[in-house]
Amino acid sequence: MPSYTPPATTTDTRTGTRTEQVHGRPSRLAVADALLTLLRDTTTELRPDDQLEALTLSVAADLPVLLWGEPGIGKTAALTQLAEALDLPLTTVIASVHEPSDFSGLPVVGDDPAEQGVPMAPPDWAVRLVRAGRGLLFLDELSTAPPAVQAALLRLVLERRIGSLQLPPGVRIVAAANPRGSAADGWELSPPLANRFVHLQWTHDHDVVVRGLGGTWPRATLPHLDAAKLPTAVEHARRAVCGLLTTRPALVHRLPSSEARRGGAWPSPRSWDMAVRLLAFAHAAGSSREVLSMLVRGTVGDGPGLELLAVLDRMDLPDPEDLLADPTNADLPERGDRRQAALDGVVAAVRKRPDRARWDAAWALLVRALETGAPDLVVVPATTLAALRQEDWDVPESIERLAGVVTLSRRADRSVARAAARTGDPVGAGR
Repeated sequence: MPSYTPPATTTDTRTGTRTEQVHGRPSRLAVADALLTLLRDTTTELRPDDQLEALTLSVAADLPVLLWGEPGIGKTAALTQLAEALDLPLTTVIASVHEPSDFSGLPVVGDDPAEQGVPMAPPDWAVRLVRAGRGLLFLDELSTAPPAVQAALLRLVLERRIGSLQLPPGVRIVAAANPRGSAADGWELSPPLANRFVHLQWTHDHDVVVRGLGGTWPRATLPHLDAAKLPTAVEHARRAVCGLLTTRPALVHRLPSSEARRGGAWPSPRSWDMAVRLLAFAHAAGSSREVLSMLVRGTVGDGPGLELLAVLDRMDLPDPEDLLADPTNADLPERGDRRQAALDGVVAAVRKRPDRARWDAAWALLVRALETGAPDLVVVPATTLAALRQEDWDVPESIERLAGVVTLSRRADRSVARAAARTGDPVGAGR
């Protein structure tokens, strides 16, 4: 009978993989493990990613986030990578396989319940989070959790309490859900639970996926907040939200009429408070408008979110009086719609308080706009400004530089009108 030889272990100096050997040869399963180790060997890189930035901003703002996406889109992988990048222990809880008592706490009868009461014992994963003092709690498959479980989650998401246990401030909450049509026995989220989350639509980026499958994924990092901007960021966020709700009081609380929309983002005093927080963080981090759009629409819904973005655009426009004071060195917005609004604001300022010096300064500003941006943006302001001329005002030389642009635009409009008349289409229908 052959004697038993225990497996020996060797370490590959290149990969660091430990391999079991039997009779001097690697075992088949050990070789498979070595291959799996190589496949898991990936790196990360700093890469602009709007949805990842929106997620990290929400996590930094300590707001519960809900990622919506089709199955297999990479929500779980993104959360795993986020926890590793932030050095936070990840605790995953599949909401749909738990009972309501798992989140509200199990009653534990003591020696004298009539005198001491019956405490509610928390689950083991909550105890581990409290002991760690920090972590990322990932509530997966939220849309497959039945209504009773969703109701039990309300206190956990908002107050961070499970039974008699209070989660520490260092714990962040992120959830994931599939749309009802692609979820296994899916439910719509209840309005009270939905209104506690920042809703982010999670989609795949072709380039990110291809590069990630090649071994390099985007790196999730917390946003860099400019300490000098913090007071301004808070004032900016509060002024924007309060300005909108002052003129649109109906948006303070608007519960959607359809069940599906109630399970998403909608405006309430709670979600507007979340919007203020996210606006302040985004301003301090210098986030792009795309990221800002994801955050505000994911908090108060598409319609109110777009109205808030319009308010922010108007707030960020330069003061017309500042532009008129130094037109030749004016710093005009780069984005076309905001530049157009700034020029229209200057013309409106001249109309409100017309005099020769302000009229000349406005023409100099239009020349500045012509030199630094698209020529067609000055056509309407130039035409309106020309109509404000009084009889004793000489025509400035700068008008000659703009005359060609206005004339060319009018010729183009007449050409479009003639073409539309020939085809029978209304003027401008194709533009």
